[in-house]
Amino acid sequence: MSNQPYEGRREAYDPYQQQHQEPQQQADWPQHTQQWEGRTWETQAQAPVQEADSSYLPPQGYQNYGEPQGYGRAGAALPPEAPAQPWNPAHAPAAGGPGDPSRPGGSARDGGTLPESADEADVAYGPATVTGQSRITDAQRARAEGRSPIIEPGIQPAALTALLALLLSGTAVIGEYALVVPLVLLQAVTAAGWFRLNGMWPARQGIALAFLGAVTADVALLAAGRENAPAAILGTFGVWVLLTLVLQLRSHADPDTRMYGLMATVVSAALAIIAAGHLAAEPDAVTVGAAAVAAAILARALPLPTAASVVVALLAATGAGIALGGTTDLGTQGAFLGLGAGVCALIGHRVASYDYPSRFVHFTAGVALPLAAAAPAVYLLGRALG
Repeated sequence: MSNQPYEGRREAYDPYQQQHQEPQQQADWPQHTQQWEGRTWETQAQAPVQEADSSYLPPQGYQNYGEPQGYGRAGAALPPEAPAQPWNPAHAPAAGGPGDPSRPGGSARDGGTLPESADEADVAYGPATVTGQSRITDAQRARAEGRSPIIEPGIQPAALTALLALLLSGTAVIGEYALVVPLVLLQAVTAAGWFRLNGMWPARQGIALAFLGAVTADVALLAAGRENAPAAILGTFGVWVLLTLVLQLRSHADPDTRMYGLMATVVSAALAIIAAGHLAAEPDAVTVGAAAVAAAILARALPLPTAASVVVALLAATGAGIALGGTTDLGTQGAFLGLGAGVCALIGHRVASYDYPSRFVHFTAGVALPLAAAAPAVYLLGRALG
């Protein structure tokens, strides 16, 4: 077999011949290399990279202004980059120039600040983070600007509250089984509204759990009777607290989320169960107390200053208690019941107005919380005055 093919391959890979061809190849490489004309963000000198196992090294990078640094073979020393120069105050840019951080129109690249124009005065930027900067809520912005985070529900939720209160007042005269129908509606809206008021939505499991506790309290009251109402209500609430605690312990969420969910579920269940106090109270007390809540909330929705509106609402609740007390066995003592129910209703109305609530909150918590908060006053004052 002839050695000529082998010799041909030997000549093709002759190191001496490749050494003489190397300068010509190096001269041809830059014209086929893509040039980067933009300024980069490199601020530190990078150490040259050497690879001993390769016979050819690609371009080793670019300088700050797009000039190639050079090329070399394996083991060849590459020219080092120029070291970063320390900052010299004498070479600092003049005030108001492109590199002045205090310049109002400076860009983010130059280190300048945002313009303080009227159109961009409300734009708030936080520090740079890995996960991004979350937007502040309307309530947080209001507190930062010194404004109140309170938005009252308005006349439409007040009208729905009055309608539901009149249903409670009218069905209490018919009987306890008729009273259960608007009461269950009140408890469902209370459970949903409290979760939405706390910003937890959707929370179907928590709402269903709170509503189920309220229905259980209603069934216990119907089975045990009004004379055993405290035991039925407190017993149901105790069982539901334990059940909520067990469900939250089985959750795989982080501890803060579990604690927040636990508190929201317990309070929602407590409010929905406490609303069953209308079923536990005397029928005359429910008639007077629910009518007083309707009068107080409608008066509170009038376009008056806050202090005057509160006074007018309490006077309206007292007047409703006197008017309906005359038609029941309470008589003039209905004024005290109406005043107590009106105070509790205004507290619930205030809670539903807190922290920039949404329209959905106004039509759930804003409707239900005044009546739910008035239930203990209706039960206790009804027993005391009756």
